[in-house]
Amino acid sequence: MTGEDTASESEGGTASERDHGPPAGWTLWNDEPRGRRILVFRPDVFNEREGLPAACLPTIMVSNRSRARRPGASQLPTDTWHVVLTLEPEVEAVVESYERREAALAGANDLARRFAAGDVDYRAPYQVPREAYLDRLDEVTGGDRAGEADTE
Repeated sequence: MTGEDTASESEGGTASERDHGPPAGWTLWNDEPRGRRILVFRPDVFNEREGLPAACLPTIMVSNRSRARRPGASQLPTDTWHVVLTLEPEVEAVVESYERREAALAGANDLARRFAAGDVDYRAPYQVPREAYLDRLDEVTGGDRAGEADTE
């Protein structure tokens, strides 16, 4: 995956695109010109061996596609750019909206930095607690929520 990061940087792009490279710990997974961008967090540790299932790979998607849940809606462009942090396919932790792609890219990088620092509450979206997984995620992000839970 790091080869993709290097390739993207060496290919150039506009100055504003270069300014929005992924923060530490994040990998640029997909970047469509003037379209969606996908960042993933630490794909090197999201595997069964590390105790972090690959299906739970934290992903940030930047897109101006409709968020309606009806068939085909995700193919329709809108005037609003969305930044969505998912923790697994059906678990959205953060959804933010922006008027321009440039602002959404900056917002995505800010969200990525906050997540990596442990400053995003990724426990709240879960209806059924997954304590062992979330405790391990705390270790990877530098968060200390597991310790906080012990003192409550």
